[in-house]
Amino acid sequence: MPDVLFEKKERVAWVTLNRPERRNAISVAMLEELTSSLLESERDREVRAIVLTGAGRGFCSGLDLKDAAAGKGIGGDALGGEGSGVAHIGTRELPTVVLHQLDTPVLCAINGAAAGYGLDLALGCDIRLMSDAAKLLPGFARRGVLPESGGTWYLPRLVGWAKACEIGFLGDDLDPARSAELGLVNVVVPADRLIEETSRWAAKIASNAPLAVKAMKRLYRHGLGEDFEAHSHHVLVQLMALFRSNDFKEGVMAFVEKREPRFEGR
Repeated sequence: MPDVLFEKKERVAWVTLNRPERRNAISVAMLEELTSSLLESERDREVRAIVLTGAGRGFCSGLDLKDAAAGKGIGGDALGGEGSGVAHIGTRELPTVVLHQLDTPVLCAINGAAAGYGLDLALGCDIRLMSDAAKLLPGFARRGVLPESGGTWYLPRLVGWAKACEIGFLGDDLDPARSAELGLVNVVVPADRLIEETSRWAAKIASNAPLAVKAMKRLYRHGLGEDFEAHSHHVLVQLMALFRSNDFKEGVMAFVEKREPRFEGR
C-alpha cells in the first residue's frame, strides 16, 4: 500500500496519510507522495478543496523515532545510521512548503494525535476540524528539537507571541478543548462525525466561486508580509480580474434571480 492515499470525490481531493501501524509517522516515501498529491490537486481545475487526514487512529505522529533510533529513515544518520534518505528532496519540494504555497483551500481532519511534523502539517492547513478523541502534541523541546516544518512561523501568527512560547517551551499535550480555546482548531467534532462534518465544510467551500476563493487565500498569504497600502493595491488588481470573470456574472445573476449560483471557475 502507498504511504499516502489519494482520492477525488466530486470537487474535493482527499489526501490520507497511510501508515496506520506507525500512527502515520513520516517516511521518505510519505514526503514524496504527499507533495505529489498536493501538487496534483492544485493543478486539477475540477478540484476546489483538499482534505488532509490520517488513516487509522492517528493523524501523524511526526518523525518515525523507532526508525531513527535504529539508525535508518529520516534522522537516522544523526544517530549513526547510513543516512536519512531525504538529501535529494529540495526545500521547495517539501510538503509543508508546498502546502503553504497552494491557492486551493486545504482542510485538515485531525482524527488522532498530531505530533511533531504532524502538528506542523496540520498548522499549515487553512481550516482544522479536530476529533474529540484527538490531541495536539507539541513536545519538540522534550525531544531536543524545534518545530522544523512551519511551526515556528505559524504559531506566533495563530496564537500570539506569549501563547506560542507557552506551547513550545512547556511542550504540554493539548486536548481538544484547549486546542479550540487557543484558536489552533476551528471546531471540535465527535470522532464518529469528523469525516461527515469535514465533508460538509469542504462541499460548501467547493460550491463557492473557486476563482474568488483562491484569490482570497492568495491575498491572505501575501498580506502577512505586506504593508496595508501595498496590500490594498494588490487587492484592487485582483478584484478587477474577478470582475471580468464569468463567475462574477453568475454570482450577480444568481442574486438577482434568487437562486443558488452555479460557478464554473472561469
